[in-house]
Amino acid sequence: MARIGDSDLDVFPLSLGGNVFGWTADRDTSLAILDAHAAGGGNFIDTSDSYMASVPGNSGGESETIIGEWFTSRGSRDATVIATKVSRHPQFRGLAGDTIRGAVDASLARLQTDRIDLYYAHFEDPETPLEETAAAFDEVVRSGKARYIGLSNFAPASIESYLAICEANGYARPVALQPHYNLVHRNDFEDTLAPIAEREHLGVVP
Repeated sequence: MARIGDSDLDVFPLSLGGNVFGWTADRDTSLAILDAHAAGGGNFIDTSDSYMASVPGNSGGESETIIGEWFTSRGSRDATVIATKVSRHPQFRGLAGDTIRGAVDASLARLQTDRIDLYYAHFEDPETPLEETAAAFDEVVRSGKARYIGLSNFAPASIESYLAICEANGYARPVALQPHYNLVHRNDFEDTLAPIAEREHLGVVP
């Protein structure tokens, strides 16, 4: 198992991405994939409130909805670490405070749960001050709606600024980064983000 940053989230080393649920994997296929993941020892699932809003006939949140159905039908919620994201749902775009507050409630309803284990800011929002975003995520953590927060697709300078804001205000700090990182696309992470992650004890979930 692997611990995410300084959190108490102890996860299987491979996370199951839910991007295709409700898209190239229909409901029954998605449930079968989730069953197989759990049967193989997996306990970590990654999704987003915007998966798969771009598919004709979808409205966003389809992946969360399928995962929520799986949680309830299989009684598997307590055995699973669920990560989801905010900023790209058609009804909840960006990272303004009110957007985050509305989006987290919508995600909780679709996931049929009372808390999100790891709640990511999906993409940076240049229209909203980081101070407002950090304050809203702190509120979400303090309310118990999310246990921890993470930053996805954030530039190094923005990560540094976010951490400084949390330090200055006593806000909940991110415990994880989700960067674009693979065997082909690796230099941006290894040259700039990896040192930040190591210094700040941030888990990295590509």
